[in-house]
Amino acid sequence: MKLYAKERAMAGPRPVVLSGPSGAGKSTLLKRLLGEYEGVFGFSVSHTTRNPRPGEENGKDYHFVTREVMQQGIGAGDFIENAEFSGNMYGTSKASVQDVQAKNLICILDIDMQGVKNIKKTDLNPIYISVQAPSVDILEKRLRDRQTETEESLQKRLDAARTDMEISKEPGLFDIVIINDDLEEAYGKLKSVLIEEIEKVQESNKS
Repeated sequence: MKLYAKERAMAGPRPVVLSGPSGAGKSTLLKRLLGEYEGVFGFSVSHTTRNPRPGEENGKDYHFVTREVMQQGIGAGDFIENAEFSGNMYGTSKASVQDVQAKNLICILDIDMQGVKNIKKTDLNPIYISVQAPSVDILEKRLRDRQTETEESLQKRLDAARTDMEISKEPGLFDIVIINDDLEEAYGKLKSVLIEEIEKVQESNKS
């Protein structure tokens, strides 16, 4: 019986953990991937205690919850990973990943390094991908060009990015680290590491 359960789990699409600092280009790469492969990927909706930004929808962009609700869920073991950033809590619940897998979609988890290490302790068995900018200087320019950050917030993001870059070099932490220097090249690498799972989903959707 155990063997059957294992086989069944392996037959479903493996989730994808996508990590990397803000400004490294994850969103751009993801948009392109989702555009090329419609009906293949799904997102687990993260929980957060921060307030919604203009245009964000509860249940679609995030599950916006109180700190109390979030802490209860963490205490009950409902979360695969959780972290605190700039005074707000973020987390990924087991249920949100299972919802995506149940639809035969590759679940994309966009999480920070702390979350990656937490997921390593679970039986989720995702493909681990890190997207990094070529340097902190380039990252700073990209973030400044956006004009969405205060100076304090920008410095916090850059500090986090420096740590992120160092940790991403740890052997065995990621299946692939993509340095997003050239978008075409970065996208090619992203696609090549996911193509096996993409084809599995496409095949099973045909049958």
